Amino acid sequence: MDYDLAVIGTGTAAMVCAMRVAKAGKSVAVIDEKPFGGTCALRGCDPKKMLVAGVEVIDAQQRMAPHGVAGEARIDWPELIDFKRSFTDPVPEKHEQRYKEAGIATLHGTASFSGSNRLRVGERELTASNFLIATGAKPRRLDIPGEEHLVDNEDFLSLAVLPKRIVLVGGGYIAAEFAHIAARAGAKVTVVQRGPRMLTGFEPELVDWLMEAFDRIGVCVETDLDVTAIDQRGDDYVVHAEGDGRAMQFDADLVVHAAGRVPALDQLDLKAAGIATENGRLSLNDFLQSESNTAVYAAGDAASNGPPLTPVSSHDAKVVAANLIEGNHKKPDYIGVPSVAFTLPPLARVGLSEEEAKKAGRSFEVKCGRASDWYTARRVDEPVYGYKTLVEGDSGKILGAHLVGPHAEEVINIFGLAIRHGLTVEDLKTTMFAYPTGASDIGYML
Repeated sequence: MDYDLAVIGTGTAAMVCAMRVAKAGKSVAVIDEKPFGGTCALRGCDPKKMLVAGVEVIDAQQRMAPHGVAGEARIDWPELIDFKRSFTDPVPEKHEQRYKEAGIATLHGTASFSGSNRLRVGERELTASNFLIATGAKPRRLDIPGEEHLVDNEDFLSLAVLPKRIVLVGGGYIAAEFAHIAARAGAKVTVVQRGPRMLTGFEPELVDWLMEAFDRIGVCVETDLDVTAIDQRGDDYVVHAEGDGRAMQFDADLVVHAAGRVPALDQLDLKAAGIATENGRLSLNDFLQSESNTAVYAAGDAASNGPPLTPVSSHDAKVVAANLIEGNHKKPDYIGVPSVAFTLPPLARVGLSEEEAKKAGRSFEVKCGRASDWYTARRVDEPVYGYKTLVEGDSGKILGAHLVGPHAEEVINIFGLAIRHGLTVEDLKTTMFAYPTGASDIGYML
């Protein structure tokens, strides 16, 4: 065998697993057709938050303008993109250097299986005792005329100039976050969502409150509409949509795919290695191992076993590395994984929703309220602030927590800690948090 482990992909899951297996004395190779670093570092979480940092200033200035903050801030989009690139541009070289320093072989090219333990990378064929599929995710196909005119998250995050009119197709994280970035940077933004509301993974009450922020910045959200076609007319586009007895058209300079992502598996030729799939996803056992080819494991978005989040990719990678080094014994545990939509203000959740708790037959109490008059919100003149918490009746343990408003993206981690480690309402209420901070509101939310 050429290697003990061949890793396809170079994102978070790939890096964590490759490093651990190499440290255990195994020979490892990593392969990627794109610059090394993966989605989060280059095309997702990190560059997105770099842009959010800029528009946070605009948001704060607009809220505080009536309260003694003079002058008007604006976004210089090319300079903001340059700021983003100051982080992303060095990443591939740094990642490749880290691999080399760890004795890990680095291969560039498109990988596809040519046998149960063979992989073709360009003109080269290699063999390995084990493989890790860590190829991430890609936008799902919409199968509509004009689909080729859609740009993806990578394209949006690399725009040299921000178009004046942007239509986002879909209503999840990408649509919500990009809408807030683009609108505060001066674009006219329309979101076209096929369902009755955006951000369906979050509690409806909190999403309703957040929609006030969409209204405040002039984002038009059209729900219950299916995009049926995209036409190009010169340099412009027309987005056609239908639903609920309506036929509508939206003019745009840019149309962004924000309608969901699926595991990026197409180019791997999984059949050549006898790797089974079901509904476009890898068929894996409890150890993140292929059920049909035991030499193959998967992690992160490619595995699609847990929430599609960077901490999950890292967690999966640690599970796979432990199983590769010591034999199958470790299973992933996704209890208490927080999720955040980095809108302004942010929306966050961890644990069970009210509907999930009911379906699971849990006995619980709900506390839900708008908190716009609390100091945390009033201090920054943010009208959107609220919470919803679920507490198990007998034990007093936290089952779920849902937040929208200032500091939600940080405070949710404390609830995540409580859920993962079985802390109770009493544990949190008797904890002395620094005051005044977002965390000091926790006791009032329970």
